[in-house]
Amino acid sequence: MLEFKSFASGSAGNLNTLSDGEGTYIMLDCGLPWRKVRKMLNFKTSEFSGICLTHHHKDHSAGIADAVRAGVDVYLLPETSEALGLEGHRVHEITLLDQFKIGTFQVKAFPLEHDAPNCGFLFVNGEGEKAVYITDTAYCRFVFPPLSIIAVGVNYSLDILRANVASGVVSSELKRRIIQAHMSLQTLKDFFVANDLSSVREIWLLHGSASNLDKKDAKQQVQAWTGKPVYV
Repeated sequence: MLEFKSFASGSAGNLNTLSDGEGTYIMLDCGLPWRKVRKMLNFKTSEFSGICLTHHHKDHSAGIADAVRAGVDVYLLPETSEALGLEGHRVHEITLLDQFKIGTFQVKAFPLEHDAPNCGFLFVNGEGEKAVYITDTAYCRFVFPPLSIIAVGVNYSLDILRANVASGVVSSELKRRIIQAHMSLQTLKDFFVANDLSSVREIWLLHGSASNLDKKDAKQQVQAWTGKPVYV
């Protein structure tokens, strides 16, 4: 059975994992120094079949160069590989919407809307269970087959962001960047409406802003919208 875990989420660094229940473990982003990653994962990084990297921003990629040097395979967009200066046989450049395999997982990357080349990932295990990982995007244009796990970045609530701009906590320039590159709680609701949630076992809300999102309220709202267990 699929199992998702979040060890770090936010602008200080992102580290998540997905296992298939059959011995394949994948890291989803690697946005902390490698020594911290190894400690968080109980020094079992050699058991991982690979890292799926969404984009080159440091809070998602800080440990990736050391991961490659440590012998971990990394799957990423060519633009991300170039931006990070990665090379070698452990670096696997992927093509959007083309399926590839990591261990027992079938994986497909799809484009997202950010201020850098970015992608999400759809995973299917040997039993046909599906998980999707989406982060750092203004919205997701795709509708997915029935999913077991949804892990999605929701950065801000538009009402809180507007209040922070009005009070001077957030500049108008920063507001524009946030809106253009990150998902709002309101847009997330549209995503849930568009997708079939009948098979969903759990929803993970990732990458929430400390100042522009009330995470407790977001969790309660998503639970009310979906009727599913929600983790923040």
